[in-house]
Amino acid sequence: MPTFMIYGANGYTGRLIAREAARRGMRPVLAGRSRDGIEALAGELGLSRRVFDLADAAELARNLDGIDLVLHCAGPFSQTAAPMLEACLARKVHYLDITGEIDVFELCHRADARARQQGIVVLPGSGFDVVPTDCLAAQLKRRMPDAVSLVLAFEAGGGPSPGTAKTSVEGLGKGGRVRINGEVTAVPLGWKSRQFVRNDGKSRSAMTIPWGDVYTAYVSTGIPNIETYMVVPPKTIARMAWMRRLQPLLRFAFVQQLMKRRIERATPGPSEQRRQDSGCYVWGEATDAGGKQARLALSAPNGYDLTVTASLGIVERVLAEPPAGGGYFTPSQLMGADYVLSLPGVHLIEPA
Repeated sequence: MPTFMIYGANGYTGRLIAREAARRGMRPVLAGRSRDGIEALAGELGLSRRVFDLADAAELARNLDGIDLVLHCAGPFSQTAAPMLEACLARKVHYLDITGEIDVFELCHRADARARQQGIVVLPGSGFDVVPTDCLAAQLKRRMPDAVSLVLAFEAGGGPSPGTAKTSVEGLGKGGRVRINGEVTAVPLGWKSRQFVRNDGKSRSAMTIPWGDVYTAYVSTGIPNIETYMVVPPKTIARMAWMRRLQPLLRFAFVQQLMKRRIERATPGPSEQRRQDSGCYVWGEATDAGGKQARLALSAPNGYDLTVTASLGIVERVLAEPPAGGGYFTPSQLMGADYVLSLPGVHLIEPA
């Protein structure tokens, strides 16, 4: 029977995934570098565990013995994805993660030929980053095959986990990114802002952010111009414009470390009740060369709960029916454009 590993199982999202996997009767191996955290969770769920970090390539490779798939949940992925991906390629182990980082998508995409040689699946972004937005992009492409631009936006409630917040700190130093004429292009923080309207008629302010779809939506659809937005209060948009002046300072490692330590002390992640009380909303807008538009939206549960169901659904598919030949995939390429609609609590919203 195929065996999969959840690495970073003691982190905020990893724990949620591990508990749901156990509830479904799945038997993942729980792994991470924190012995106390991993052993406590493994004992709670009655699952096997392995304790190791990613610094020693030989030790990492040994710990993948008997593993068919790794669901990598230990961020920031800018630091952890490369060693885990290399080990998976070397040991012919399918690699999935829950990143939303553009550079990690690019790293994984560059491994496509090697993944095909090894016959394994490489699929980063198997959670809220970027399953709903990637599937919505593919649905819009299906409706408007000649689209030349794509706008994606989301509103996420409940607050971030520690790992998500730390990744956001790294993003401040890199600035914004969009795709222009097929190329990922650097732009200032909060480069553009605009309004998005929910199906209840309420308007939301949003600004551009370097969301993973800047990379993945192009792979999925071929649409050459892509912008991604996050709903934030107007005062945050104004603050981001002011922070552009500080961007050189935000690149310094010691400044980022200070900010990350504050996050560790003050960001536990949303409680179960807060997740239940909050959801997410996703907009998509495709435009062709003549200005004709197609629009769709999704309503969904809290992003962390969606990450749990989306990632485990992809794990189940890859273990049961891996695609012939392997290679790099986006969620919609592997699972289909309508995959997100099969997840609990997700609903497609047609424009009025």
